[in-house]
Amino acid sequence: MAVKIIYEDKDILVCEKPAGLAVQSARISEPDMVSELKNYLMGKQPAGAPGKFAEISAFGGTRQPASATASVGVRKPQSVYLGVVHRLDQPVSGLLVFAKNKKAAGALSTQTAQHQMNKIYYAVVYTKEDLTGKRGTLTDWLVKEASIARVCDASQNGAKKAVLSWKCLACQGNRALLEVELETGRFHQIRVQMAHAGMPLLGDQRYGSEESREVSMQLGIRTIRLQAVKLAFCHPTSGKRVCYELTDKLTL
Repeated sequence: MAVKIIYEDKDILVCEKPAGLAVQSARISEPDMVSELKNYLMGKQPAGAPGKFAEISAFGGTRQPASATASVGVRKPQSVYLGVVHRLDQPVSGLLVFAKNKKAAGALSTQTAQHQMNKIYYAVVYTKEDLTGKRGTLTDWLVKEASIARVCDASQNGAKKAVLSWKCLACQGNRALLEVELETGRFHQIRVQMAHAGMPLLGDQRYGSEESREVSMQLGIRTIRLQAVKLAFCHPTSGKRVCYELTDKLTL
């Protein structure tokens, strides 16, 4: 399984998503976290436990119902509950929490909507200035258009406020390692806001500048240098504040 499970109990799964794996894909031939985790959860059930199945290929695509005579690939459970609480872009790696029942999903979704779930990221950005010891807060209004987002005027229809704070952890030449904390959770927020502020993420072909793309190519960077390294929230059952943090984090 490509997904690494950091913590699990009867209510939640905290996992590390590798870069390049979708959280949930609409394409039947493309692997995703939800398919992997549902297969994992079904595999933990006692033999003979009731449940509906659909046959899927080794790549995660649904092929045929369980009633079909042929059996190809792995079995994908349809009866196992797995609630997607928040997401990461496909090229981005890091921590995610999933709910194993509807009650936990509701509690976690409420925290997400009310910005009570703290998310810390590491980002490697292109910079034209020495950011050593610097920090800042970015406040913009973003609008989503198809598969991209852009900074817009607050009065534009569909505009949503986006706020994040950042601080520089290390700087080397025209690269800097930043710690970024989200106050809001908008579509492509970090990528769009950092690019708009003149600090585009290395490896970001969509929002990067000509200079950042050139540096990325020189360094052989093929994916976005962004990682969700820390996740804190209240456990949906106990109410206790919990925090999970990766030990293997991005570096310059």
